[in-house]
Amino acid sequence: MIVLTEIRDVREHLRAERFAAAKEGRELQVGFVPTMGYLHEGHASLLRSARMDNDLVVLSIFVNPIQFGPNEDFDRYPRDRDKDMALAKREGVDIVFLPSVDEMYPQPTKTKVHVAELTDHLCGAARPGHFDGVTTVVSKLLNIVAPDRAYFGQKDAQQVAVITQMVQDLNMDVEIVPCPIVREEDGLALSSRNVYLSPEQRQASLVISRSLRLAEQMAREKESATAGDIASELVRSIEAEPTAVIDYADIRRFPSLESVPSSMRVKDADGKLLIAAAVKFGATRLIDNVILTMEGDK
Repeated sequence: MIVLTEIRDVREHLRAERFAAAKEGRELQVGFVPTMGYLHEGHASLLRSARMDNDLVVLSIFVNPIQFGPNEDFDRYPRDRDKDMALAKREGVDIVFLPSVDEMYPQPTKTKVHVAELTDHLCGAARPGHFDGVTTVVSKLLNIVAPDRAYFGQKDAQQVAVITQMVQDLNMDVEIVPCPIVREEDGLALSSRNVYLSPEQRQASLVISRSLRLAEQMAREKESATAGDIASELVRSIEAEPTAVIDYADIRRFPSLESVPSSMRVKDADGKLLIAAAVKFGATRLIDNVILTMEGDK
């Protein structure tokens, strides 16, 4: 496993690997997993998918300052380089790209990538400017690595939708591969921010996955359930936990993230529906979701 900290070195190393493969008469397939570090089994699942699909796997670890708001947790975002390197080595990563902020942003950024409409809702509404920071850094990383495939966790379903739209709109030559949410045995979605939770908050946070399962069950089993019914049930269930503060609890089409009429029977929907929630426990904000594939009435 090679650890590189400079953009130039990443490009040169990958160029050499591709050239060597071409001399052998084969095309090198590169898989890429961009992360902010403090890696856990959710990240490991992305790396395993990348390892399965590609000849070479690149992992980036970069806590991106421009996707954090002024009152968010950039400075205290958890970091553990030794643990990250151990997990990367265990999962067979070939290259770890570990740039500094100065390497990624040597001067103030005058160019940002903005995806309209998809970023107006859910986390985009709660965190203004967040997705511009995400799409800008991801576009930079994709330009640096030039992978065949890039892997993202479905836990941040809005991020997956936004990045997929960006790649389509800008004709980027990369396949975006969404990967399933990885959960603890009790249902909590894995997140680097879970480390912030006190034992009491950790127990209380189970209300998110529990409520999403109830909403999913209602959508699948209750013929008359409308989108409004399901959203109301989701809110009611989360609010039963007194320490939970709802940022949003919503149901939308996926991946367009268009709103769903509250009066529409969910059974009548075509395509995919996203049931998503963001909930705070103290200062810690957690997100989770379920995605339903609906067939609608024919």
